[in-house]
Amino acid sequence: MTPSDPLLEIVGLTKKFGPARAVDDVSFSLSRGSIVGLLGGNGAGKTTTLSMLLGLLEPTSGSIRMFGHDFVKNRHAVLHRMNFCSPYVDLPQRLTVRENLRVFARLYGVENAAQKISQLADDFRLLELMEQPIRRLSSGQKTRVSLAKALINTPEFLLLDEPTASLSPDVSEWIRHRLAEYRDQTGATILFASHDMREVELLCDHIIMMSHGRVMEEGSPDELKARHERESLEEVFLVMNRKGGGA
Repeated sequence: MTPSDPLLEIVGLTKKFGPARAVDDVSFSLSRGSIVGLLGGNGAGKTTTLSMLLGLLEPTSGSIRMFGHDFVKNRHAVLHRMNFCSPYVDLPQRLTVRENLRVFARLYGVENAAQKISQLADDFRLLELMEQPIRRLSSGQKTRVSLAKALINTPEFLLLDEPTASLSPDVSEWIRHRLAEYRDQTGATILFASHDMREVELLCDHIIMMSHGRVMEEGSPDELKARHERESLEEVFLVMNRKGGGA
């Protein structure tokens, strides 16, 4: 795999649950070092797409190539180079912050784990929380721990499912800044699923808009606004959703 090859290439990805198609013939690719927004309302297919990229769901059809590998056939060759964060996936509640980070460092085979955990605790303002059980933390604190967990193995590919959901604007802004900083420092690729149009516009280099399991449109924020002669991504999305028969 050369540096110019896509880090991720999806072709015809489909996931059926009975007769329903949660993801319907989706194709897109991600270049290295990009922050890409996967944008859509509830039920658009974002989380199902991420679940297939993480190996949690088997595609009904289509292909996923990641780091030059067929992901379905060789997922163990690439999973250690990835990580994931979502406010909808709880960390073990009885374990402390430190214990959680130690567990995930061991799972990913992180060298110098104590040093890495110390660095992440400092980066994510967790030093005063390290001996607290997860169940005692606020939503914002839990999100910071989840992001620290997601970076424990210095992933080359980071998947985020609405990581700032239900957070205050100042905490959300801080998280966006930290993610952009991580990309700039490491060259990692970030796929950021959200229904927050403004957040995606602020953070992402490229946007993929989904509705009813299909890709409706993609391009940079400026390209999409210019193409549809709109002032914001939210306006673009509403226009595209109506054309696609969405709610």
